[in-house]
Amino acid sequence: MSRIYPLLFEPIFKERIWGSRNLASLLDKDLPAGAEIGESWELVDLPSDESVVANGAEKGASLHDLLDRWGADLLGGAQPAGGRFPLLIKFLDAKDVLSVQVHPDSEAAAALGPDVRPKYEAWYIIHAEPGAVIYCGLKAGVTVDDLAAASRDGTVGDLLNRYQVEPGQMYYLPAGTVHAIGAGLVIAEPQTPSDVTYRLFDWNRVDPKTGTGRELHLDKGLQVTRPQYGTDDFVLPPETLAGFGDARGVRLTACEAFLADRFDLATGGEMPIADDRMAVWMMLAGKGRFVGGDEYDVSVSRGNTVLLPAALPHGVFRAEQDCTWLRVSVP
Repeated sequence: MSRIYPLLFEPIFKERIWGSRNLASLLDKDLPAGAEIGESWELVDLPSDESVVANGAEKGASLHDLLDRWGADLLGGAQPAGGRFPLLIKFLDAKDVLSVQVHPDSEAAAALGPDVRPKYEAWYIIHAEPGAVIYCGLKAGVTVDDLAAASRDGTVGDLLNRYQVEPGQMYYLPAGTVHAIGAGLVIAEPQTPSDVTYRLFDWNRVDPKTGTGRELHLDKGLQVTRPQYGTDDFVLPPETLAGFGDARGVRLTACEAFLADRFDLATGGEMPIADDRMAVWMMLAGKGRFVGGDEYDVSVSRGNTVLLPAALPHGVFRAEQDCTWLRVSVP
């Protein structure tokens, strides 16, 4: 077994027709020139995409390889999802409103076949242009039949709950929730490791690359839609966390697939790293170091995503500037 230390990974950038470049200015991402980048996949272990370690002795190794070799030393008590790392971590950057989508829950995924994985996700608002909105869930009384009719006549937007958002808010989207991200938003998105997305509506747009409307997936999308979710499911009451040294913590989301907490730590403060559980940190502001005696000394800053293995030797995180981050873990 090689020495265990905090792991950084090379981001995987996804070019999108709705992409922007706010990831460069807000999160210090070194984006490829000329590309419309809509997503930065920070941590992923899927057959089509695998994160690669960017630091230390394991540099160049894939996340999937580490999972095979480190096992419980990486995950602790968390279980793999279909043999894969149990989280998918992204930053999203939307210049324009995104398509209306829905993802399957565990029951729907099982009915659709072994290649379909459930997808639960949450959105943390990093940046919002004035008046920016998200769309979460169907309005009260709207049925799947109503959604089917609206998908055919181009009026789906009229059936969706619309929320004006501000930086610092987090929304949890249970699988089966019809949703869309509005224009002018940068979002941190922890989710389960699945790329299964069914598009129900694309705002009657024509794809400039093809000259046609984008493909819809109405049959499967309507099959997995769960119209019962409402505001109480999307926004959970924050719970203050204690016992983290100088850091102030708040639990923002707790679901069957992951936990998401926000921490703030002032310059010069320390937070002990002694959970004995796997966690992923998404650095939203500031700069600091993970220090574990002679075992590790890893610097991180705004825009970095770092994986703390469960068997990481105990140490501290020291803030060299005022820091804010999301900590995502598996219950």
